[in-house]
Amino acid sequence: MNEWMNNPAMQSIDPIKMELIRTAAAQTQGKTGKALAPVMMALITNANKKGIQFTPDEFSLILSVLKEGKSKEETDQIENMVRMVSTYMKK
Repeated sequence: MNEWMNNPAMQSIDPIKMELIRTAAAQTQGKTGKALAPVMMALITNANKKGIQFTPDEFSLILSVLKEGKSKEETDQIENMVRMVSTYMKK
């Protein structure tokens, strides 16, 4: 389950942020594309409520690791989800 979380690059992320990511990952198991957007928004919202913000580099890292080994269709769905979440964050 969620082998991407064992990626060595993920070890540089703050442990508190990793706990939020683990919670979101549990909620996204088996989901792709548009189904990921509400969970990602909840992750960001919950982090903000706790005074935690993911840096653009951390967010990019999480997404790039998530896309590893995915089909072109799944990667496109993840990219669409990122655009949706980015739009939400700018409001």
